[in-house]
Amino acid sequence: MSSAAWITVILLIVLMVLLWFWRHQVMLSRRAHLMEEAIRNRDLSFRLPTNHMFSGERALQESLNRLGEHVREQVNLGEVESWEKLTRVLTHEIMNATAPIASISQSLLHNPAVKGSDMEEGILAIHNTVQHLNSFVDSYRKYSELQKPVALPVNLTSVINDVQQLYSEMAWRNSLAEETIVKTDPNLLRQILINLIKNAVEAGSRTIGVECKRSPEGRVALYVSNDGEPIPVDARTSIFIPFFTTKRSGSGIGLSLSRRLLTLQGGMMSLLDEPLAGFHTTFLLEFPV
Repeated sequence: MSSAAWITVILLIVLMVLLWFWRHQVMLSRRAHLMEEAIRNRDLSFRLPTNHMFSGERALQESLNRLGEHVREQVNLGEVESWEKLTRVLTHEIMNATAPIASISQSLLHNPAVKGSDMEEGILAIHNTVQHLNSFVDSYRKYSELQKPVALPVNLTSVINDVQQLYSEMAWRNSLAEETIVKTDPNLLRQILINLIKNAVEAGSRTIGVECKRSPEGRVALYVSNDGEPIPVDARTSIFIPFFTTKRSGSGIGLSLSRRLLTLQGGMMSLLDEPLAGFHTTFLLEFPV
């Protein structure tokens, strides 16, 4: 082969390498842009692929994928701690404000001048309302002072079966392996699941779906779905806020408490934007590795 032919071959090889390198850089730029958009939209559950990467690039991408999970954990924990502190202050202030009202109204109801008068009915309404408010605040205070979770290896299937016995009238569609072990407090996990099923029943659900998957990092993801009345769109971002409820007789404690209990154990709880097929609502419970 002549020297001119060799030069042509070498130039073609260099051109192909440069073209491949350019396309590789474009791919990396697109993935960086996708990650930036995900973070901007507060979607910290992103996981970008690591195929067609060198070992160092692959390690960096895997680290960034895990970083998204860690950031999401810290955001959830920060939200829980902030609401917990705010709620503690509010309950304290409410109790301080209502105590004298309850005492004064009680004294007035025992006053002979009030009994049988036009004022008695109004004072009784005030007294009953304050008593109800005090009871509500006290119940939340007791909930928030529950013992710290003690995480143990737990057979997830066994816990689900226990909860299923409590709601045997429901149709259950379970997709769980016989030995799915997670590290969590078994008693608090039962309470979390009971809260979810109770809410589903109150929303008119007749079928509960339970599905378990494992993330690439080894985190166990439990999907709890129901076919009850869907959560209103304008309420979806507020359901984990303490005292927020869409039910007339609800307290707004169950979901916020459930999320807090799971977060304190290194897990996460969220509402899926798109429920699993065949259901109207799906909650995602994630357990630490």
